[in-house]
Amino acid sequence: MDPRHRAIGIVFTVHGAVAGTLATRIPWIQDRLDLSPGLLGLALLCPSIGAFTGMPTASRLAHRIGERRTVRLLLLAWCAVLALPALAPAPVWLFGAMLLYGVASGMCDVVMNGHGVAVERQLRRPIISGLHGLWCIGSLTAGGVGILAAHARVDARLHLGLVAAVLLAIGALAGRGLLADRPSEGVPAPRRFALPTRAVLAIGLVGFCGTFAEGASADWAAVYLTEVTGSGPGLAAAAFTIFMSCMAATRLAGDLLVRRFGAATVVRCGGSVAVLGGVLVVAARVPWLAMGGFALLGVGVATVVPLVFVAAADTGSTPGEGVAGVATITYLSGLTAPAVTGWTAGALSYPAAFAMITGVVALMTLSAGALRPRAGKATTAATAQETALR
Repeated sequence: MDPRHRAIGIVFTVHGAVAGTLATRIPWIQDRLDLSPGLLGLALLCPSIGAFTGMPTASRLAHRIGERRTVRLLLLAWCAVLALPALAPAPVWLFGAMLLYGVASGMCDVVMNGHGVAVERQLRRPIISGLHGLWCIGSLTAGGVGILAAHARVDARLHLGLVAAVLLAIGALAGRGLLADRPSEGVPAPRRFALPTRAVLAIGLVGFCGTFAEGASADWAAVYLTEVTGSGPGLAAAAFTIFMSCMAATRLAGDLLVRRFGAATVVRCGGSVAVLGGVLVVAARVPWLAMGGFALLGVGVATVVPLVFVAAADTGSTPGEGVAGVATITYLSGLTAPAVTGWTAGALSYPAAFAMITGVVALMTLSAGALRPRAGKATTAATAQETALR
């Protein structure tokens, strides 16, 4: 593997490992601070709010101090804040820690995806989908370690502190292999605030739909199997694992598919698979059928987020501005999807909620043409391949 590809791949893996680690220790934090479900829900909302507010500034920071330095600094900040939630002595401190966690996460997400696009351009072949696959692997691996730590009743302050230290070291080493910063003279700085163009909004719609289905499925798969199919805790938990594993495997294979068929075709075909998966979930009244549906949903939406980032980099006024605009839209989707799914399930039923999600995926499928490159904009490997296939 090319050293530049390896370095940014480690960055994505570390980013995913931070997210997977904290997710497993939320019950410990809830128990320690004696949080009600409402307070816990508010705490879990804080990272999305922090990310949503921090993302628009990420590309300006990269322009000011250099993309390589920004990726390194934000990745180290993201690793460091992992230890803070477990150290919070009271709910108000937890809210602040989770806000910082979200700011670091969102800003790092923007710049590392922008850097991934830059590496893809230099290598002249698609790599973004595989990078997001490595993110899933990092999250799943760290989540497995976290489950073992929780089962062994390891204090979360010790667990998160040790993991943060290890990931800080790995992230610092990976940062040395990132691309050298390019001269910014003559390159316009990303604007502080700008309304998205029609092209960015169209790409953002695809990302919004894919992220909506991804977030809702990840958060509600286990509950769906429990409430609708009567599954036990083991099978219910396995639904989430199967969903995430299918996403990871598809993302790792996604670059080959994009090289062969182009981004728009890959998302359109994936959307068709996801629609089939949604139909199976809605129809399921036995565990195995629902689990098969969630597996197809994972396969179908896996490549959407990485491919909309690539398309956005080629569409915005600057690559960083385009990525930041679409990333903000996708985070907004991730913020609303679990709540909207829960409200729909409460007002109607769980199958009705996933019928809605199936409709969202169908809209994503119909909108996939937005990922085709515009004339004169085929600058990444993925978009150049798409142009050749037209």
